[in-house]
Amino acid sequence: MYRIQVEKLCKDFRIYARPQDRLKELVLRKQYHRLFHVLQDVSFQVPDGSSLGIVGNNGAGKSTLMRLLVGTLQPTSGTVDIHGQVAALLELGAGFHPEFSGRRNIYLNASLLGVPDDNIAELENEIIEFSELRDFIDQPVKTYSSGMYVRLAFSIATMVRPDVLVIDEALSVGDIAFQTKCVQRMNQFREQNKTMVFCSHSMYHVQELCDTAIWMEKGRIRAIGNSEEIVGMYEDFSNSRKVYSTPDTTLRKPAGEPKAPQDSRVLQTVVRNLDGEIIETADPLQDLILEIQVEVLNDNVHCYFGFALMKNLHEFQSSYLATDLPEVENGPFRKGEIITVQVRLHGLAMRTGSFNLLGGVADPSGLLWYDTKLSKEVRVNTVKGLGPLVMRSDWTVIRGTEQE
Repeated sequence: MYRIQVEKLCKDFRIYARPQDRLKELVLRKQYHRLFHVLQDVSFQVPDGSSLGIVGNNGAGKSTLMRLLVGTLQPTSGTVDIHGQVAALLELGAGFHPEFSGRRNIYLNASLLGVPDDNIAELENEIIEFSELRDFIDQPVKTYSSGMYVRLAFSIATMVRPDVLVIDEALSVGDIAFQTKCVQRMNQFREQNKTMVFCSHSMYHVQELCDTAIWMEKGRIRAIGNSEEIVGMYEDFSNSRKVYSTPDTTLRKPAGEPKAPQDSRVLQTVVRNLDGEIIETADPLQDLILEIQVEVLNDNVHCYFGFALMKNLHEFQSSYLATDLPEVENGPFRKGEIITVQVRLHGLAMRTGSFNLLGGVADPSGLLWYDTKLSKEVRVNTVKGLGPLVMRSDWTVIRGTEQE
């Protein structure tokens, strides 16, 4: 059973150059606006008891989507079907009357959520205790700070036990101690098989609290899937938001760099698994074979080989490996020989993202490069965690009562 179903959802806003154009349009029956497409063709489902995270850059349409889900906005086209009682934390202080006290707003908000007055009275003390606002609960909420607003709103929304909880970045203004309480409450909410939609810029919370996630970009769904996978993709995108030309398979040398006579050239650079298969996806901590194949163009050539993991055309990802070791053969090689050089990489340290392997061949000094070539992109299958890297490790827990 799907608790939430969204089909072909679109939302447009009218943009007017001047305020008076609204009146002119109404009176003259002539268009004085342009349409801004905030959401376009958004479709997804959330099963009963599941949690959905929504991530994306500012302006991607996340908050508009959340408002459409709870009904504070109406779609231009498409449908939103939500079954059951919905509680939402959207704009700061939404649903509060600024002149009312916190206590009166408890009754106002809970009534709007469909809770009978008798039940609100039973929940009142629990809401106040959870919000930690007993000293201020009879003061007008217009005197509250943003953090106090959120404390009260979250306490009400979660204490009335809705079927669907919708949260739009509201926790970001709370202090760390209260955020911890909120996360614990949201985990309890999940354990009760309730449905939750959570929009946040905290990738850790999205990953930990949500089963699936949607990546929004320019009003459309760019990707949807397992929360760990989507968070990894979005982190990788955010960490590499620089403008680069699209790389071809050959890395061009910067202007002014000395060039050696081309005594050899790179035929291919590939990444293989331990079975010898060329791969385009890899797992964190997987052992890999980095391979370069070189053709020798002249006789009596000595070569120096190197590999680098590249984020893009101009930026190293994490590591550089080279054959500047006495045990690695470097020639001399004969004209026409095809040299295949492999190095085994123990435990790929990337947790998320993708890389291209750059293979190169240089003169024995390592300063004059004959040729370089990039492999196809290899995407890393994201695993749970934080940060771009993961380390191979062994854990030990020692229990004792005395120091030795």
